[in-house]
Amino acid sequence: MHSPFPLFDIEALRLLETRGTAHLHGDAFALMARAGQAAWRSVLKHWPRAKQLLVVCGPGNNGGDGYVLARHALCSGLSVRVLQLPMHAPATGLAQRACEAFIGAGGAVGSFDGELGEAEVIVDALFGIGLSRAPDAAIAALIDAINAHPAPVLSLDVPSGLDARSGAAPGAVVQAQCTLQFIARHRGLRTGRALDCCGKLELATLELPPRLFDGIAPAALAWRADALHAFFPLRPRDGHKGCNGHVLCIGGDHGSGGALMLAAQAALRSGAGLVSAATRVAHVPALLARCPEVMAHAVEDSAPLQRLLAQADVIAIGPGLGQAEWGRAVLEAVLASPRPRVLDADALNLLAGSGVRLRADDVVTPHPGEAARLLGCAIADVQRDRFAAAAALHAQLGCVAVLKGAGSLVHAAGITPAVIGAGNPGMGVGGMGDLLTGCIAALRAQGHAAGEAALAGALLHAAAGDAAALDDGERGLLPSDLLPWLRKLANPVRR
Repeated sequence: MHSPFPLFDIEALRLLETRGTAHLHGDAFALMARAGQAAWRSVLKHWPRAKQLLVVCGPGNNGGDGYVLARHALCSGLSVRVLQLPMHAPATGLAQRACEAFIGAGGAVGSFDGELGEAEVIVDALFGIGLSRAPDAAIAALIDAINAHPAPVLSLDVPSGLDARSGAAPGAVVQAQCTLQFIARHRGLRTGRALDCCGKLELATLELPPRLFDGIAPAALAWRADALHAFFPLRPRDGHKGCNGHVLCIGGDHGSGGALMLAAQAALRSGAGLVSAATRVAHVPALLARCPEVMAHAVEDSAPLQRLLAQADVIAIGPGLGQAEWGRAVLEAVLASPRPRVLDADALNLLAGSGVRLRADDVVTPHPGEAARLLGCAIADVQRDRFAAAAALHAQLGCVAVLKGAGSLVHAAGITPAVIGAGNPGMGVGGMGDLLTGCIAALRAQGHAAGEAALAGALLHAAAGDAAALDDGERGLLPSDLLPWLRKLANPVRR
């Protein structure tokens, strides 16, 4: 079984740099030398035949790492050019020392004049983890030139222009083929825009001892599909359907019955023992024909819903619910129920602006648009800092929050915030969120606590999306394509 790996915020990374320097007897340049040498090894690893190297250096210590790399490349016989922006000479003592050492080895530093020239590899050493503002016009022009160049790009620590705190890019940002992080993995490189900018993520620990991390808690944990084993133990031989929970899926107003059907099927394929569906009478025949294992009930008003609510272990509400009177009435009945709930789609839209506070064992699964409505802000605000948005959803609603999107986030009391390291752009199609609702509800019904069910369900859902995309590609991927994979991945092979 593989475990999640820790991700750190800027404050922790700064502290680790300080401790690393102290470990090297206060010699900060020795730490920079290790970073530059690690970057040079990364170039050799990925592009061993490259003969022309272009290193673009900024004024800070990230630029200093670039100068160290350039010196190693020069001394190894490569053709090396170093460029900096006019008026952006090394501004720290460490960067100045690294630049002087490069020049002392026979190197030369030029200024960017709008053209990068020939290169087989470009090293982006412009800005490190401290940049959170949009690059100015001159820097943006340089970044645009890097992105337009045919050579692959290695970014040091973070693609320049990307906010390592949040994963957002407020302006121009380097599109790297590989990003080499130093000392520890950065939280902001695992979600949002960062996933399009970083390329392959790698880590250079700079040979620092693990004890330097003592007392520094990670800001998040990154979970990958290979950690699914932990959430799906072998079932007892004398188990039965009652042991695996009863999920009641509610939704499917007129014209939206398919959403509820997908949620119910996902709950079954994720291991729920019993799944009921409460929907409009018009959708019952189709539900029975498509999936006879679902116990379909016609619910035209909230009165017959009470018996179904009492029989269920977990309620999943929202897929196809609509925002008309029918949806409002059944949501009101669900909010009065003591059963654990998973709320998505129109259940969230109906909650927006209501001031309703949910219970700690409830789970909400908004996409950025729904999150923005719940938080009373713009979608751009949610995407600008997805970690902050997930935390705000948790705080405002009082329950577990799953913020969907590229690098989905799970925020719950008592657990370290989780980043889902699976999923693909093909999953950006209507109905995918309905599957997630069913997955989480099924895991909740099988005995997982709310935060753990949200984490495991989001990971299972994303991993199923990746497995299904391997068959025939991402474009045209349908939610129903994931259903067989939910079952397969919920039964991981034991070795």
